[in-house]
Amino acid sequence: MPVRLKKLIGTVLLVMLVCVYAIVATIVAVAQLAESGALVHLAYFFFTGILWVLPAMLIIKWMATPPRPKAR
Repeated sequence: MPVRLKKLIGTVLLVMLVCVYAIVATIVAVAQLAESGALVHLAYFFFTGILWVLPAMLIIKWMATPPRPKAR
């Protein structure tokens, strides 16, 4: 796969990941943490704010791998 196409696909995937992840994290927070205190909210959003980096790293790693040489 050409590098430019790989980076385009990876960029679109990263944007989609961040949008979907933020929506899901907010829905879970509203549904589960409505009665919780401020420190619980702070801890939840701190950890969920860092957790999205793990799948993003996999996408970026895939984008950064060089293309395989063509077979002759």
